Amino acid sequence: MQTEWIFGLAGGLLIGLAAAMYLLVNGRIMGASGIIGGLIDRTAGSQSMERIFFILGLFGVPAVLALIFGNAQTDGPADTFVTSNIAAVIAAGLFVGVGTRIANGCTSGHGVCGISRLSLRGIVATVFYIMAGGLSVIVFKHILGWV
Repeated sequence: MQTEWIFGLAGGLLIGLAAAMYLLVNGRIMGASGIIGGLIDRTAGSQSMERIFFILGLFGVPAVLALIFGNAQTDGPADTFVTSNIAAVIAAGLFVGVGTRIANGCTSGHGVCGISRLSLRGIVATVFYIMAGGLSVIVFKHILGWV
């Protein structure tokens, strides 16, 4: 019986719960790129420790869950990773970083928090970054074969 979908459902519920808690406790949208960006460009000010703990949680909670439950494995082929090309991973990370700055937000800010608040800006941004991601897969994987 296939049960991998449970991990996606649980992850989605946890992200939604975290976004709701962040908004209720801090009165701000849980946008990961803005949280990280404020640490990098030093505009976080008195919120620096809060942001550092948030980032530690982003990495720490999945690591603890992997230790408790083990790594979720699929029954699919061994090439289920998108790429092992480290240059492509670095370039993708840079493009995502630039894109989040241009869009003034990321998937957590626009996609999770924006859509749930029926924000037109969040909905439009989400539509465009999903389209850009799909176009990137078509170009870089299927046309150029780089990934």
